[in-house]
Amino acid sequence: MLNRRGFIKASFAGASVTAVAACSNRLLTPAAPALELVSAVDDANGQHYISGVDSSGQKRFQIPVAERCHGGCPQPHGDHVVVFARRPGRQMHVINTRSGQLERSVHAGDGYHYYGHGVYSPDARLLYVTMNNYQTSAGLVRVYDAFDSYRQVADFDLAGIGPHELRLHPDGNTLVVALGGIETHPDYDRIKLNLDRMEPALILMDRHSGEITARYSPSHPQLSCRHLDVSPDGVVIAGYQYEGPEWETPPLIARLDTATGEFSEPELPLDELAGLRNYTASIAISRHSPLAVITAPLGNRAIIINYRTGELVQRIAVKDVAGALPYGERGFVVTSGLGGVFLLSADSDQAVPHGSYPVRWDNHLTPGQFVVA
Repeated sequence: MLNRRGFIKASFAGASVTAVAACSNRLLTPAAPALELVSAVDDANGQHYISGVDSSGQKRFQIPVAERCHGGCPQPHGDHVVVFARRPGRQMHVINTRSGQLERSVHAGDGYHYYGHGVYSPDARLLYVTMNNYQTSAGLVRVYDAFDSYRQVADFDLAGIGPHELRLHPDGNTLVVALGGIETHPDYDRIKLNLDRMEPALILMDRHSGEITARYSPSHPQLSCRHLDVSPDGVVIAGYQYEGPEWETPPLIARLDTATGEFSEPELPLDELAGLRNYTASIAISRHSPLAVITAPLGNRAIIINYRTGELVQRIAVKDVAGALPYGERGFVVTSGLGGVFLLSADSDQAVPHGSYPVRWDNHLTPGQFVVA
């Protein structure tokens, strides 16, 4: 476990002292733990950075990077947070959390690009990363050895196209992978090349052998399975992005109980579903209560559900809502592409402001140190 004092003391260049101080005072209340956040951000000029902020806001880092980044992951019991370029980017960046410096950048290699997500093994040694072989369109999970300068040690074939977010199951042995089903190629930037023949899935994979142990398909082939989280008791909540006609309102949430193998798509009220505008972004599950938050930036809202029953608990308006992490007993912290940081609670339909920064937050937040489930 990282020493809290050893984590990056960070804020954003150009943020007002008043905003940072106000954020700090609220976040250091005795009733709530300190926030430590890392995220990809862009400034007003479109420059890409990896930035960090802690609850004091007194020290700062903002690391410029050549490509826009997306998600990240903390190293269990170690010093690293890795942030990945988003599709079709080709670098991942290893930040040392004790020094606050970029320790190394790792290139995807000729013919490959990253999808913006990864996860460590429980012993902190192996890093599993979703990737695309764009010469064949094959999706894969690449394995790196973090104890050996992030040397590539294996590639696991996913038998599908467009893997995106992955998480480690609480059993410590199973990777849960969202397979988006969308073919892309760096020569065409982010153009989707196969919307008429998508095969999205939610996949369970043995992290030791690469064997796919289960595969679950969405109810419609154009429901791209993109983001997910896993509860301490092994329930997966995944979010879809619908690639069909915008006037249709298919389900946008999947639920998998890995203990029973039961896969379902919880129903939301039709007006609520329409308000998500067929696009979910970040998903975060509470470590202390049966709650999950799903952000929908196009719909300018976040919803909180009971992940055990799939029932809607709360809807909260946040303009251009982006990343999310669990916070406290029944709450979550979220960011906005407009620069704001907010606290959400299952007990209120109002977002509580906790600072505003002159950056555009990307769709994901990473804890600045490893948090035990």
